[in-house]
Amino acid sequence: MTDVSEDTSKVAEPALLRVMGPKLLLFFVVGDIIGTGVYALTGQVAGRVGGALWLPFLLAFVVAFMTAFSYLELVGKYPRAAGAALYTNKAFGVPFLTFMVAFAVMCSGITSASSAAVAFGATYLAAFVKLPTVLVGIAFVVLLALINFRGIGESVKANVVLTCIELAGLLIIIGVGVWAVLNGDGEPSRLVEIDTADKTWLVAISSATSLAFFAMVGFEDSVNMAEECHDPVRIFPRAMLWGMVIAATIYVLVSVTSSLLVPAAELAGAKSDALLKVLDVGAPGFPREIFSAIGLFAVINSALINMLMASRLLYGLSNERVLPPVFGRVHPARRTPWVSIIFTSVIAIGLVSFVDISALGGTTALLLLVVFAIVNIALLVLRKDKVAHKHFRAPTAIPVLAAVFCLYLVSPLSGRPAQDYRVAGILLAVGVVLWVVNLLVKRAVSGASSRPGATKR
Repeated sequence: MTDVSEDTSKVAEPALLRVMGPKLLLFFVVGDIIGTGVYALTGQVAGRVGGALWLPFLLAFVVAFMTAFSYLELVGKYPRAAGAALYTNKAFGVPFLTFMVAFAVMCSGITSASSAAVAFGATYLAAFVKLPTVLVGIAFVVLLALINFRGIGESVKANVVLTCIELAGLLIIIGVGVWAVLNGDGEPSRLVEIDTADKTWLVAISSATSLAFFAMVGFEDSVNMAEECHDPVRIFPRAMLWGMVIAATIYVLVSVTSSLLVPAAELAGAKSDALLKVLDVGAPGFPREIFSAIGLFAVINSALINMLMASRLLYGLSNERVLPPVFGRVHPARRTPWVSIIFTSVIAIGLVSFVDISALGGTTALLLLVVFAIVNIALLVLRKDKVAHKHFRAPTAIPVLAAVFCLYLVSPLSGRPAQDYRVAGILLAVGVVLWVVNLLVKRAVSGASSRPGATKR
């Protein structure tokens, strides 16, 4: 497709503001990966695999880490917003495929943010004050939109503070575990227990890994922020890889601590309160309110980063002429993509208000695994596309293996529930409808601008 920079009939929008250096980018990656995933998934993973719940988190990290190499090479070659959709567009040149990849990534971000908004009102805030969940969720999304519109500088600085707070919560869990083990508590034998009740050990592990993978996603959101980073070609490799290592280390330590102190069946029964269960066992006198407060900040951070990503994704696709030009509008004073921010926020408010989003977590992981497989394949296709500047280059074997592993985790062989495929089919059907609407809008805009006397933007 023709790059928007070659369209001389269009008045250039202001550029996005470049404020993110290596440290801010590192905090962005860590904060996005950690988010609320480990808080919510520890109990569910334990229910699928048993006491060896650290293993699925470790395997999920390995698959994600390999896929990150593909993202790093591609963001080095094309340091622009839109991420996976941009790479798909350049590799295959199929507008429909590009749109569906963008739709899947956007769904993951907005759904995650909406889930966080609901969790904020129904779980964490409810520990202090009872308010209508829907109204709290809507106010939550509006607040995120205002922060997002205010500017990327304010947003990423808020992310640094929130990431430090949520890291503190996980370090409390790890510290409690170390203290309990040093005092003779804990059962090390649980760390190698794999629950194979009605399945083989391979299916048990791969099923849990496909779920734990959702906790490792987030690193890919950062590539959508490339146009707001200083020297993205240089700073991305170190920031993304170190951010993933930090997050994975914390995940493994938290899962080991959880398994040592609490039997897998009890963790599974506690569901999203699994880490509170660990805290109760390891440090009975520790105030639950402190951990609930930390949970509040964790969901705020997760939602903020996802809404940042979703709005930049639409902005980038507008610049690639996959979406109508209106999504590329940048506020001249704040230097933020204000139309895309409003659009994604309205969708999030609709999800919070009218949709039961509790069942979308596994489906979101499924769609992202498909996207990751496409990105790994796109990297191999784009090896023939040379650029003038130096950039990170991944060993060829890594994207090949990553694509194979991602496709395996997508398949029924991994033990993935049938519900994930049903919901994914519904979401993709909605995406097809939106693609048709988008096509009609673009044709209408194109027709209007080509009429005699029409004024071009």
